[in-house]
Amino acid sequence: MNVRTLCLSILYNGEASGYDIRKMCTEEEFAYFVEASYGSIYPALAKLEADGLVTSRTEQQDGKPARKVYAITEAGRRAFADHLSEPLGQDMFRSPFLLFARFAHILPRELVEQRCTEFLNRQVEGRKRLDEAAREYETTPGDRWVIEYGRVVLELAEQHFRTHMHELITMARAEPRQDAAE
Repeated sequence: MNVRTLCLSILYNGEASGYDIRKMCTEEEFAYFVEASYGSIYPALAKLEADGLVTSRTEQQDGKPARKVYAITEAGRRAFADHLSEPLGQDMFRSPFLLFARFAHILPRELVEQRCTEFLNRQVEGRKRLDEAAREYETTPGDRWVIEYGRVVLELAEQHFRTHMHELITMARAEPRQDAAE
């Protein structure tokens, strides 16, 4: 899925500014689907507007610069459905923690234990956020399915991590690394 399709998916549910779209892609419900930066969102919105798939209007704000608000058109709704009908790409999973875990054996045990605790806490918090979203927001059946899928994935990851994090901690070096200058 590309950033254009992601923008259409957000606008499908209502109007939004580029800033709103970025926030939804990084901190809110769309953060689980595709990574999108300002540098990719604004060109995508410009192209969508040029293609007649979205419209925009300028909205004045008190004490702030005006903001451009986008809305999906009927052609945009059809294009979005068409994009969803295309074959899906491979799911991408990136994890800075997994890179850290791969090299845990070269790191001090205390650091590995600290990072494991931080990672576990983030997993638990992520599941709690999904629980809250399921309770607090009006959701569609599709939303509920996606939230439950996310909960199960995080729950299984947490369970695996709790069962096996001692292996990472054990493989870490017992002694802190000495600087080469010493």
